[in-house]
Formats: sequence, structure tokens, C-alpha cells
Amino acid sequence: MASITIRNLDDDVKTRLRVRAADNGRSMEEEARLILRDAVGRGKPPRNLASAIRARIAPLGGVDLELPPRKPGREPPSFD
Repeated sequence: MASITIRNLDDDVKTRLRVRAADNGRSMEEEARLILRDAVGRGKPPRNLASAIRARIAPLGGVDLELPPRKPGREPPSFD
């Protein structure tokens, strides 16, 4: 397993991490690991283009479009 060192961490952040870890019954290291794991995520399914567009447009509301009436298809060409 890899390890990292975080320098210049604000004292306030360290204190809040220590309190959060104690509230959850974990060490500060374990709490930090869980926070990082949640932040970067694991195995999120990739979104396709249609899903990305739908998620971007959905909050704006939908539009109902009238479909034009269907007409019979044209006669196929004759090569006689």
C-alpha cells in the first residue's frame, strides 16, 4: 500500500478531523482514508453522451414537440 504525507495542514482542519474520527470511533488515519476514498470514488460507471446531455438539460424543463403527420412513402424507382 502507498502512503502520503500532507504538509501545511491547518490546525483547525486537523482538529476537526480528529473530532470527526473520534465521533466515528476511528483513528485519524482511518478517517482520512475514508474521506479520500469517498472523494475520489471507486468504479463509477461511465456516463454516455446522451446521459450527460440529459443531466445538463433536465433542470431547465422539458419541451413537447408536435410530430408531423406520417405520409406514405414514395414509389420506388423503376429501372425498366
